[in-house]
Amino acid sequence: MSSSIEASLRQLSGSWWLPGHERHGRAYNCQCGRAVSFRYGKCPACGAPLGYDPLLGEVRTLVPGPTADTWRLADSTSPSRLYRRCANVESPARCNWLVPPEDPSTICISCRLNRTVADPADSDNRRYLWAIEKAKRRLVSQLLAVGLPVKSKVGEDPEHGVAFDLLRSLPGGPTVMTGHASGLITLNVEEADDAKREKIRQDLHEPYRTLVGHFRHEIGHYYWDRLVVGTVWHEPFRALFGDERADYAAALRANYEKGPPADWQSRFISSYASTHPWEDWAESWAHYLHMADSLDTAIGFGFTGRRIRIEVDRFALADLYAPRHPGARRFLSLVNSWIRLTTVVNELSRSMGHADFYPFRMPRPVLRKLHFIHLVVRGQEAYASPPVAKARRRSASS
Repeated sequence: MSSSIEASLRQLSGSWWLPGHERHGRAYNCQCGRAVSFRYGKCPACGAPLGYDPLLGEVRTLVPGPTADTWRLADSTSPSRLYRRCANVESPARCNWLVPPEDPSTICISCRLNRTVADPADSDNRRYLWAIEKAKRRLVSQLLAVGLPVKSKVGEDPEHGVAFDLLRSLPGGPTVMTGHASGLITLNVEEADDAKREKIRQDLHEPYRTLVGHFRHEIGHYYWDRLVVGTVWHEPFRALFGDERADYAAALRANYEKGPPADWQSRFISSYASTHPWEDWAESWAHYLHMADSLDTAIGFGFTGRRIRIEVDRFALADLYAPRHPGARRFLSLVNSWIRLTTVVNELSRSMGHADFYPFRMPRPVLRKLHFIHLVVRGQEAYASPPVAKARRRSASS
């Protein structure tokens, strides 16, 4: 990458999410020095046990604690800190997360979000649940890292929490539909079957369909309920995304019967986002999380590629939702770095004969929506005022 791209990534590393919040990307190492993945429960080089501490946001090497089934972090500066492995470590989820001994639950923060799961006695379900739980843990780790509320609707916060039903359609029964309703997210576990998911993607003419994409989209609906409804962000949301009081069922029907508007690519991140303001928010939210996690991963591995040179059309401060926000320049650097990074990685994917890594384009109205979401996540209420929203609306129509 050019020196300007490298400087932008360096500036964003470890600090763009929250003030003073240390980010570690997705680069982890065993105590033996071997690079290990987010999903690993054992080092492939030395065989040492590994565990993910969701509060530290790190995969760490474990050493036995003083009592049975307790563990310490191998290089911990707090040797008194003890952990237990999640009780689902031997289940089809193969969970590698850690639980503090004082926690009354035997399962980790991610696993306790499940309300119902498909019968694990079925061999296909076991295979599906392994893939689905990997994607869910990635989502939950990201939500925790940015300080978003993550409480289980099952036992922790019945009124405001979130829960997952990971289900499979039974022979002769109704089809399980992926969706969200009042904090309950349902996912058809057959989405974990690559061949079936690819057929659905082609049937729906989608450029992209993944398990982590499903989770990020559906959790977006949940956080719209938690962070936007009835808050100072609600009216600015309507000014930017549209009025969600529009008939949702009618909007979906119109989309399936007539297709998206002819100009959807100039205003939305995907054709599905054009169906209704709720879907526009959820699709934009998912892409915000895609961008954030992918850049964190690139930064964590030092992906700066000094010899790579590429020029793309850059966004300017005036393209943002709140260009006078103190963090506007940093967010702008983030997005411009994302555009450059995906342009290069798309070319690498094509070199291997694969589909594009990121098969989307980002028009300026979408950038404003992503910046709005960033401000909601950061809780910058001063930038949700109607005058700013009106200014953004005039800019969008110009």
